[in-house]
Amino acid sequence: MSLIPSVFGRRSSVLDPFSLDLWDPFRDWPVSSSDETSQLAATRIDWKETPEAHVFKADVPGLKKEEVKVEVEEGNVLQISGERTREKEEKNDTWHRVERSSGKFLRRFRLPENAKMDQIKASMENGVLTVTVPKEEVKKPEVKAIQISG
Repeated sequence: MSLIPSVFGRRSSVLDPFSLDLWDPFRDWPVSSSDETSQLAATRIDWKETPEAHVFKADVPGLKKEEVKVEVEEGNVLQISGERTREKEEKNDTWHRVERSSGKFLRRFRLPENAKMDQIKASMENGVLTVTVPKEEVKKPEVKAIQISG
């Protein structure tokens, strides 16, 4: 593995004009397993646009819907956040390995003008959060034929 992650050949929010994520040059570097928020904080979200809607899919394994928030802010900003709490440690327990991440995450996306902000729906199934933002129909300009006299 290279010490410097490749900028080319991978999807990046840097090229996405709607993303509010800041570019992090250290994003793909290996992180010490002692950093409890490293994996959860980097929750990956896919955003696709269909003719009818913008669809966001986030992997949030092990979280209940009560532990995830989907909010809309002024300026057409969609915010997805949540928190996974660390399992309680009992005095008599001996932990051999702790690899599952815990902590908070927060992702924000600026939606385009054609988003129907009042009709956003979210659902969660099998650890995948799906947020659907319907789009307004693009009105085609009305063409009226003009008769030519003469």
